[in-house]
Amino acid sequence: MMLNAWCALLSAVERCMSVMQSGTQMVKVKAGSKGLVRLFYLDEHRSCIRWKPSRKSEKAKITIDSLYKVTEGGQSDIFHRHAEGSFDPACCFTVYHGNHMESLDLVTSNAEEARTWITGLRYLMAGISDEDSLAKRQRTHDQYPSNINQFLKADKNGDGLLNIDEVYQLLHKLNVNLPRRKVKQMFQEADTDDQQGTLTYEEFSVFYKMMSMRRDLFLLMMAYSDRKDHLTPDDLANFLRNEQKMANVTSEYVAEIIEKFELSDENKLSGVLGIEGFTSFMRSPACDVFNPLHHEVNQDMDQPLCNYFIASSHNTYLTGDQLLSHSKTDMYAWVLQSGCRCVEVDCWDGPDGEPMVQHGYTLTSKIPFKSVIEAINKYAFVNNQYPVILSIENHCNIQQQKKIAQYLRDIFGDKLDVGDAMNRNSKVLPSPACLQGKILIKGKRLPAYLSADVEEGEVSDDDSADEIEDDFKLKSSNSNGNHQVESHIRKKLDSLLKESQIGDKEDSDSFSIRALLRATHQGLQKNLRQMVLRVNTASPSLNSVLTHSVFVIQRHSKSRLSCHSTEKEDDGQETAERETGGQFNRCGRKRKTMKLSRDLSNLVVFTNSVVSQECLNEGTPGDVLSFSETRAQSLVNHRTEQFLAFNQRQLSRIYPSAYRIDSSNFNPQFYWNVGCHLVALNYQTEGRMMQLNRAKFMVNGGIGYVLKPPPMCKGSFNPFSDDPLPAYPKKQLILKIISGQQLPKPPDSMLGDRGEIIDPFVEVEIIGLPVDCCKEQTRVVDDNGFNPVWEETLSFTLHMSEIALVRFLVWDHDPIGRDFIGQRTVAFSSLMPGYRHVYLEGFTEASIFVHVSVHDVYGKWSPLVLNPSFTIMHFLGSNKGNQLRGIRGLFNRSSKSSMDTNSTGLRKRSISDHLLRRTASAPAKGRKKTKITLSESVASLSDQKSSTSTGAGGEGTSGKEGGVDKRVQPRPPLIHRPLSMPLDRLLQGQLSICSPEKEQQDKGLKSGLNKKKPSLHFCS
Repeated sequence: MMLNAWCALLSAVERCMSVMQSGTQMVKVKAGSKGLVRLFYLDEHRSCIRWKPSRKSEKAKITIDSLYKVTEGGQSDIFHRHAEGSFDPACCFTVYHGNHMESLDLVTSNAEEARTWITGLRYLMAGISDEDSLAKRQRTHDQYPSNINQFLKADKNGDGLLNIDEVYQLLHKLNVNLPRRKVKQMFQEADTDDQQGTLTYEEFSVFYKMMSMRRDLFLLMMAYSDRKDHLTPDDLANFLRNEQKMANVTSEYVAEIIEKFELSDENKLSGVLGIEGFTSFMRSPACDVFNPLHHEVNQDMDQPLCNYFIASSHNTYLTGDQLLSHSKTDMYAWVLQSGCRCVEVDCWDGPDGEPMVQHGYTLTSKIPFKSVIEAINKYAFVNNQYPVILSIENHCNIQQQKKIAQYLRDIFGDKLDVGDAMNRNSKVLPSPACLQGKILIKGKRLPAYLSADVEEGEVSDDDSADEIEDDFKLKSSNSNGNHQVESHIRKKLDSLLKESQIGDKEDSDSFSIRALLRATHQGLQKNLRQMVLRVNTASPSLNSVLTHSVFVIQRHSKSRLSCHSTEKEDDGQETAERETGGQFNRCGRKRKTMKLSRDLSNLVVFTNSVVSQECLNEGTPGDVLSFSETRAQSLVNHRTEQFLAFNQRQLSRIYPSAYRIDSSNFNPQFYWNVGCHLVALNYQTEGRMMQLNRAKFMVNGGIGYVLKPPPMCKGSFNPFSDDPLPAYPKKQLILKIISGQQLPKPPDSMLGDRGEIIDPFVEVEIIGLPVDCCKEQTRVVDDNGFNPVWEETLSFTLHMSEIALVRFLVWDHDPIGRDFIGQRTVAFSSLMPGYRHVYLEGFTEASIFVHVSVHDVYGKWSPLVLNPSFTIMHFLGSNKGNQLRGIRGLFNRSSKSSMDTNSTGLRKRSISDHLLRRTASAPAKGRKKTKITLSESVASLSDQKSSTSTGAGGEGTSGKEGGVDKRVQPRPPLIHRPLSMPLDRLLQGQLSICSPEKEQQDKGLKSGLNKKKPSLHFCS
């Protein structure tokens, strides 16, 4: 019955796919026009939406994996700009796509066509979406959806049968590189009906199950089941307590697991968990690497606001770059629902007395301020009730400021009433808990010395509200000149973005501010000069505009250089400011002021924006200082302790440099390390920095507030020290990287699924205090993306684990570099102990299987770790000799620990090894490599100068000097059995894994195994 239901469902979906691939004429609705009639269709590979006719030809497409959501009816901004009743809502739908949430607004000729496309697109998105992906993983290898999808993809002629050639092609797409003899053997074993040479769906399920057998999980189950093919309730409870470190494991909970995950009715009746049920359980959310309790609020929310990191967005309204992109209210809806708690609104004078939101002095589009506030009011508290900070950058005249204040009061209403919080201790900021459901307005406030009946007054206008310096503002009075400048800037932006994509996506320095400065300003200046020469005689007015632009760029470059002063000069400048009454800013220019309305000033309560150049030692708890990333970096480097102390009593906001015209992001961890609260990022730009940001705030339910570690809230420490917290215990993280599952080909692969099978390796990176930052890598596994096995151990020591992030990356090794496959970033405090799956972000099935253990470390030296937790070899008995050699290849590989096995001190590497590592794209096949921090390199260099031999050999795995092999010997077997050993009989009995023929081969290779690195093999 279930199979029939699934087949019926997939048949309906296939009809949708067929209609979409045939194509449908639809109207593409655009702002300010009646729309364009185009033929939209799904390509033959079901990988992208295309349309024709189009001047873009091959570029006229939207990939399925770039889709964010599909909404029904005319809900988007574009539809709202057209008169009500212009389109039938039943025929309208919007496709949001790309990192910048671009919208494709379509109208069909009838409701049925719209429904077909909406259903089809949502089905395709379900295959690649990471929403609710943990719930989707509760399926085993023989469940209908996964197998049917693979079966349908492989069945090219649609006859409902697969021949051996179609199976070969499917395996190549799945990154499986099995010998043809082995594939043919499994094919024949599964082909049991009268139609020899083809597989039906049921037979294919048997074949897929044989191919997908998880040997690592099978051995793990055997270790706890006394070599049986199932786990009893006692076996399972023992596994959960001792390996997964679960407390309060009751018999009822164990019975619930068996009932939920076991597929065999016979096993359910017997109350046992077979290998398929165990696999299903291990791949479920219960065994994910992320702590399930952290999906909810789990931290104290009654502390002052200054004790929290707060998720913050920069120029929230923009969908793309900082110069030419569109502004949309949808961005506020998106970031607020994703957990952001501080959004930015840049207000400018608009027509008819209506304030507008835009990025000033640029060519970005405008949206009404009222629409923005309505969107914020609608979505601010959809997913959580904790306060939202509305950062208003005010550039309006007095009349429109009053209009802003009126909209804020009318639309937000009681959400602005913070009277209860004001009645508490005025010396400290209120807590997020007492501000639930409230919106805090961050902006300028009139000076206290002005009487309450004064309607307006002057305040400083020399802070983050004006991120673009005067010399770089795009000012021109000629529309034709605007078009010329826009055209050139757009081309320059496109080239910059292409250059950034060529670089390593995981290299945070590959697209630096300096590179942007050089590429944008020097190139723009050169090209604009050429344009001036070309139009010198043709258009005097355009010549005037372009000449001004060249002058602007020249002055801006000089201004930028003059603002890069040393800290000593900054101190002298601030002293001069105080002596002259604060009339000049850091660059020596006179401070700017602006008129501020009393109505708008009165709405600012706990978050008063203050000029960032003022002294860090002054101010009230309600004063918020904003810094550009470059100014903040100077403070972090030169006034670390002062900045930390400031962040313990007041809020600070860090925003991206104006040079990041491509909306790239800086590394937020640098500023979190000194306790900065509002680290504002460009949410529209997906990448490494936003992944770190998401991982940071997932620790506390994704509500946008994360409690800072106690040393950051009270006391003092130096985050740049080699031992920043000597009185606190350190944490040692031991990660055993065991295997990978269904790893895809690189997303940028030119041939897609038809490309060659990947050679994967795993890299683990620690991101936190400088002393904790480091990377470790596994070896490369050749030609296997379906089920590669590494079985290597990585070790890390962390001084402040509360702010550390652990980043798992999977790469495809290539002779000329490496290709990024996927990543998952998890906060250290959210890691779960035991055997866990790490699912790559954005994928449903792709994962790596790991063992996690954490130990406290006291004193200067880390303890000797003989083995992280205990591996399956310990359970099966490491002294079984030849009988277990097949397993030993998997579970007794020498550990990749950062500790020496015969020393209690930390193992240091030589500077030459570090330099070699920096030039390598991946660890060499057959030996391990480790990337270390600069401080370790310097320490190693000093060791060499002192003629010490601690770091000799570098990697500790292989290396030759004078023709002598210096490979570290394998670990000796443990003498004592772990306390969690479920059954003594397992050690006393004889477990035969290999066939007699294999036994003889192993005996013949006995001496060879002592000379070569053990290789992975299983007996079939």
